[in-house]
Amino acid sequence: MAVNSGDAVQSFYERMPYPPPLSNLDRQRELYANPQRRLAVFHLRSPAGDPGVRQEILVAGCGTFQAAVAAVREPNSHVTGIDFSETSLRHTEKLQQAYALKNLELHQLSIPDVGKLGRTFDQILCTGVLHHLPDPDLGLKSLRDVLDRNGTMQVMVYAALGRSGVYMIQEYCRLAGVTPSPKELEDLGKALNYLPGDHPLVPLLHSTKDFKHPDALADLLLHPQDRAYTVPQLHEWLDRCGMSFGRWFEQAPYLPQCGALANTPHAARLAALPEFVQHAAVELFRGSMIQHHFVAYRDDCLCPRQPVVFSGDDWRDYIPIRLPWTAIVRDRLPAGSAAVLRNPGHKYADLGLPVNSAELALFEQIDGTRTLDEIVAGGGTVAQDSPQFFRQLWLYDQIVFDTSRVQK
Repeated sequence: MAVNSGDAVQSFYERMPYPPPLSNLDRQRELYANPQRRLAVFHLRSPAGDPGVRQEILVAGCGTFQAAVAAVREPNSHVTGIDFSETSLRHTEKLQQAYALKNLELHQLSIPDVGKLGRTFDQILCTGVLHHLPDPDLGLKSLRDVLDRNGTMQVMVYAALGRSGVYMIQEYCRLAGVTPSPKELEDLGKALNYLPGDHPLVPLLHSTKDFKHPDALADLLLHPQDRAYTVPQLHEWLDRCGMSFGRWFEQAPYLPQCGALANTPHAARLAALPEFVQHAAVELFRGSMIQHHFVAYRDDCLCPRQPVVFSGDDWRDYIPIRLPWTAIVRDRLPAGSAAVLRNPGHKYADLGLPVNSAELALFEQIDGTRTLDEIVAGGGTVAQDSPQFFRQLWLYDQIVFDTSRVQK
């Protein structure tokens, strides 16, 4: 009898739980004790939302710790974690007990069966899961059915272009009959050291930790099932499943207005294209994206999804919120710059944003409570140009906006 592909994936994760389990969530608790961090992540997903409302959160395919992390990050919300792997859930239960996470409940359940919970959710997190399902469409549609009409979904799936080397070595392993036993994984790790320097997998060898841990190596190269998406394929997938694209979790890597592409002869031509075509073009230009991490909504959502625009005067009532993980670099600067702002989530070195002293002063006035109008009040040349400067901060993933005042 042929093995069902879904059963093969479940068996794989029972033997090789992934991500590698955690035993300590103190760092997460420390980071999210900062209310500005929680506020920034909330408004990245829901610019017009109310962060004070208690959320029902679903972590779909929660793995070994993701639901526990969500419960630590959102102590005033109720978190439900589902996974079809009993092994993964046992690791999560240990964290639940160790940290007395009373706002967390766990269920051994596959994503297509999520409707059996009989509930809807304000927020769904599903990262690194849907691309492993036998039918990703069924998985996404099932999650849509339990997403509140005005809820948000945060998804990560594999990106096709940057994973070409992964799929080459996956096929190599199939041809060579490599299995996920401890000895074979050890030998595979050693064999990878002999890859030619120009092999498409080599850049990943130096940029990811997945080659350092046996279970992670197995997940990357010996997984029984995965697929990847280009930007156009991702949009088609969302359309088929009744979902609407919101924004990339980090958007600057997809934008022709950001980084090196902004200085090319094609910059203006690319910026004139429809937005999703821009993103598709930039994915091709960069060529090395390995995942797509984005926010999506139901296609019948009634609330404003990503209402950040700088035409008209609505921007005056936006409240900018600095992303607390932004790094302000003050050494080895470009000429005329007082600092370079960097988002550590960006994998591309060209996405640092140089700012002069006046712009840096504006950036440092952002406190998460004042509107843009209040920050730029006072006139002057910099103040006149400031709407475009704040838009640039947003495009480069240095700030998010609370737009709730505009929607009231």
